[in-house]
Amino acid sequence: MIRVQIWKTREGAYRSFQCLGHADYSESGADVVCAGVSAIVISTVNSLQDLLHEKVDCQYDEKDGGDLTVNILEDLSPKGQFLVDHMIYGLEWIQRQYGKRYLRYEIKEV
Repeated sequence: MIRVQIWKTREGAYRSFQCLGHADYSESGADVVCAGVSAIVISTVNSLQDLLHEKVDCQYDEKDGGDLTVNILEDLSPKGQFLVDHMIYGLEWIQRQYGKRYLRYEIKEV
């Protein structure tokens, strides 16, 4: 199962997010849940960094299956907030379509 944790303040500012594990929906290379989650999360990170130049620190552990941790170093711009909101919307959609057996996400308050 893929686990995505998102940390935000009581005021709604995102502070970090983490994506861990494997969906195990299908065999490697044909796993649509893994592909969908990866595309959404990596696209969000790339857009935050390359398009919006947000101050984020990204740690990617390729040898441990692609675990990803993103720390948000400064408050996001409104567009940055929207990108993370959009990422969460995409994760919600995948979870509804394929179930919590393959993807679980949670938002935690810091």
